[in-house]
Order: sequence, then structure tokens, then C-alpha cells
Amino acid sequence: MPDMKKLAELMKELETSLGICTRCGMCQAVCPLFSETGREADLARGKLALLDGLIQEMFKNPDGVVERLNRCVLCGSCESNCSSGVSVLEIFFKARAVITGFQGLSAAKKIIFRQMLARPEIFDLLISFAAKFQNMFARPVNRDLGTSCARIISPLLTNRHFIPLASEPFHKKIPYMDSPPGKSGLRVGFFVGCLLDKMFPGIAEATIEVLQHHGSGIWIPENQGCCGIPAISEGDSTAFERLVRHNIDLFDDGNIDYLVTSCATCTFTIKKVWPMMLETASRELRSKMERLSQKTFDISQFVVSIIGVSADEEQKSGSIRKITYHDPCHLKKSLGIWEEPRVLINADPGSCLVEMHDADRCCGMGGSFNLHHYKLSSEIGGKKASRILDTGCQIVATGCPACISQLSDALSKSGSEMRVKHVIEIYRDSIIKNCIHF
Repeated sequence: MPDMKKLAELMKELETSLGICTRCGMCQAVCPLFSETGREADLARGKLALLDGLIQEMFKNPDGVVERLNRCVLCGSCESNCSSGVSVLEIFFKARAVITGFQGLSAAKKIIFRQMLARPEIFDLLISFAAKFQNMFARPVNRDLGTSCARIISPLLTNRHFIPLASEPFHKKIPYMDSPPGKSGLRVGFFVGCLLDKMFPGIAEATIEVLQHHGSGIWIPENQGCCGIPAISEGDSTAFERLVRHNIDLFDDGNIDYLVTSCATCTFTIKKVWPMMLETASRELRSKMERLSQKTFDISQFVVSIIGVSADEEQKSGSIRKITYHDPCHLKKSLGIWEEPRVLINADPGSCLVEMHDADRCCGMGGSFNLHHYKLSSEIGGKKASRILDTGCQIVATGCPACISQLSDALSKSGSEMRVKHVIEIYRDSIIKNCIHF
């Protein structure tokens, strides 16, 4: 029999936060999932009501509780639109951790998170092995977007148009870097992240080129791990804390002025999720974590706010490349970063920004949500693709590799030739093309 007393004690931590919700329904207008299903249970309001009666529900239908709580993109749209200031994402992360700690992880998830993801050397080896043999199971489907699809029917790949693994991950190209500061006088740590390392090494290379152009010393330690967001999204606090400790140990000794990432979700995780989920950690670990978290910047934020890059104010004419921009949820809604990426796009005299309708509307990726609920994720992504195509642009830029994957899938299925790029790639290209000096 489950220890419901233990569950009740764990849920006390969330009672105050849950009590703030007035059930006003402001989350309804912005929830991407509710816009597809129209189900009250898919709203933040509905999930918070579920958590209020969690103890009783866990007796009656524990699997149903987990299923309802996991039907969420974790985009933060509800939180950013909440008039009562409910910390929805914090509640959801902690509730998942509480329930997983109570129920336990499945054997498969223990292997994935604790034996693979939380052990970077093993994880790198397995992904490298998968990259060598992926062509046996996948074939190119849209060369403009670089997407592939499954050669055979697969429960995991279904009808996805996905970005394949890189033939050579970033950590093989540049396993370590320790360069002195240049004209900026700054020493910058670079947290690469899983997706940049294993799927988009070109984005990581563009990040380094931009930092070098602006005279930053760069510190890239060997054997970096995942930021931990996949593990904590599934409620695995054990794997999450292992990864946090691992990465803090790597970067804490680097004597850096700033830590930059080119992944919106990694930035959000280090700045927001690490502190909220390690409240009971040792004083030493919390001190190191808070010090590193405060130094962490998204790459566009760093280049604009710290380096001082500004938009090109001259009237643009002639052959101008039109670029639209998709706001990653974790960048704009959770961190308030939305002007800086647009500045980098407009820093190029040969490019102009064309805003799409609802640029900050979620693309539907949501990490594990995309794996568990691909049909819903794809429908949300399809609507986003329509808004992008309506702009008539040649390129859609964003600041999140997960969003790049989702947008590439949606645009590829539409037969579009529009390219999806990271904003730092666009800025790097403008430096090379125009020999920009600041």
C-alpha cells in the first residue's frame, strides 16, 4: 500500500503556491494545448485543481494523475499571462518530482536518465554509435531543411521529419578550449548543451566565431553533460542533481566572467530550474550553483547587452534578405529576452526583420511532450508553420535548437524550402559577409 502520509508531507511544500490560483482562466487564452483540445484538464487551471486534490486522486487513479500532469508543453505561457503571479512551472516541476519520488521510475527510465544521460561519457558513446548507423533507418526527405524520415514504420519516428544526428559532434571537433581574453577583456565559459553538440554543431561553431570576433577568451571544459531538463521534466530528481553537480564542478573552476549558452532551454534551466529544484541541497552546492546561475547569459543577450552590438539604423534598400523570428518560450516568457535576438538580425545591413503574427506563440515542441504526444505537438507546430509561411520570408530564425527541430519538421511536411537558422548563425554570417567591426 502506498504511503499516503509521506505524499501528504511532500505536497505541503506546494500548498502555498497552489492557494494563489484564483481559477480565473487567464491561462486559457494562451495555452497552446488547450487551443487544440479544448479540454479543461489540459489547462494550467485544471492541473492545479488536480494537484489540490492530489492525495485523494492518487488513491483512485495514480496513472491518470501522472498522465494529466504530463500533458503539458512546459512553455510557461500560462505563467507569463497569470494575473495572480502563480509560479506554474515551479509547481509542475516540483509536483512531477514529488509524484515520481513517491511512485518510483520505471526500469526503462532509470536506465535512460541515470545510466545514460547522467553519465556524459556513456551518453556520448551511445549517440556516436547511433549516428554511424542512422542512415540504415532514415532517408533524406527535404534537402533544403536537412530533414529525414524513417525508411520503415517506426513507433518512435512515426511520420516525423527530423534533423538527423551530426556525423561528427561538436565535442569531437573541439573537445577543449582555453583561450585568453582579447580586446573585450572578458573570459567566457561556453555551455554547449546536448542538441548543439549532437545535432547542431554548426551553431556551436558560430557561437565560438562570434565570441572570438569580439575578443572574448573562451573556456570549454571537456566532458560536458546535459543541463538536466529532460530528467527533471520526467520527475527524476536523482539524475537531475547528478548532472547539475557534474556541470557545476566543470565550470566553477574555470575562472570565468560569464557563462553563455546558445540554447534557450539550457539558459532557462541553469538560471531558473537549477535554483528552484535545489533548494534543499548543501550550502556549498547552492553557493556554487547560484554563482554560476547569475553569470549565465543567452548568447544574443550577451552579445547585445554585454558586448554592446546594436542594430543597423540606416535605411535598408536593394536586395534585402527577409528574415522572420520565432520567440522560444523559455527565452521570452521565462527570461524576458526578446529584443536582443532581433537586434542581431537587424545588425546586418543586408537583412531585415519581418515580424510574424504571434511570434511568441509556442511551436509545440516541449521536449518529452513531443515524444509522448506527437500528434498534438505536430498540430501545434503546423499552425506555427502557417504563420511563418505567411511572412513570405526566406529564413526563419530562433534561439533554441529544440524549436529548430520542431519548425524544421513542420515546414518540411508543408514542402517549404524556407531555411531554419539560429540567430547567432545569422549574425556570424553578417560578420563574415560585411566585415562588421564594433
